[in-house]
Amino acid sequence: MIELAGISRTFDVGGRPVHALAEVDLTIGDGEYVAIMGPSGSGKSTLLNILGCLDRPSEGTYRLDGESVGPMSEDQLSRIRGHKIGFVFQFFHLVSRLKARENIELPMMFAGIEVGERRRRIERALEAVGLPQRADHRPEQLSGGERQRVAIARAIVMEPSILLADEPTGNLDTESGNEIVKLIERLNAEGLTLILVTHDPEIGDRARRLIRLRDGRKVSDETNHGPAASVGVRAGSGVGAGDGTVDSAGTGAGGGTRDRAVHSARTGAGDVAGDSAGTGAGDVAGDSAGHETGTGAGSADSPGVDR
Repeated sequence: MIELAGISRTFDVGGRPVHALAEVDLTIGDGEYVAIMGPSGSGKSTLLNILGCLDRPSEGTYRLDGESVGPMSEDQLSRIRGHKIGFVFQFFHLVSRLKARENIELPMMFAGIEVGERRRRIERALEAVGLPQRADHRPEQLSGGERQRVAIARAIVMEPSILLADEPTGNLDTESGNEIVKLIERLNAEGLTLILVTHDPEIGDRARRLIRLRDGRKVSDETNHGPAASVGVRAGSGVGAGDGTVDSAGTGAGGGTRDRAVHSARTGAGDVAGDSAGTGAGDVAGDSAGHETGTGAGSADSPGVDR
């Protein structure tokens, strides 16, 4: 259960305050499928960062499964990111020198899971995303849709209860994007809480609940009646072996978006190399974004966390 009360986030830019979020109240129950939409600069990614414990609010309270997140230490937040929350990003943030199975293994290595259990979980995760036959391929040998499947496998291998997806189809062609949507909807149908940020109204309409932000404020919170709201997507619906398309996704190098740079700055090598942090894409991908794909490190006080 996610409970936000009066959440605000203000950044200091050149001595002037920039209000990215203002007095957001929000409750999300276990197993919900929620889409967050809004124009660029509306606060979408800032909200996702706070939900994912990548950032702290300037004001307000955040309770996760009944516990107040505000007083938690960085080590405690790192453990939450490592075990309760999975992250999927638009630019994949895979480590280019590692095979698919090795990318999936990263969060378990940092969590200290023994080798045999890591191997079992890797195989299960690869099967779950329909990609066992591509386990020994490096990112440059995979299509964009396949890379995103590897990123999803990495995000779920620690068996989190929440999956946060920031524009998960934004770097894919239509066919590959549809396969990714079906895949994460299937995970939601199996009980995973799914919260995604999207600019795509068709994806937003599929969610059971649609939240709209504007100028940092929640302006609507509606129950949807789209395809996923009426019928859950179950196993076997469009998540078979590789998508067979070589799309124009690219490897995620650079990326150039300011919010990715902020992720890198907040979740870089220190967080990954620490205790049991290492989530699939929060702590680990933050490190690979900053060190593998060349994304520039941004300032944690930059307001550039929304498209």
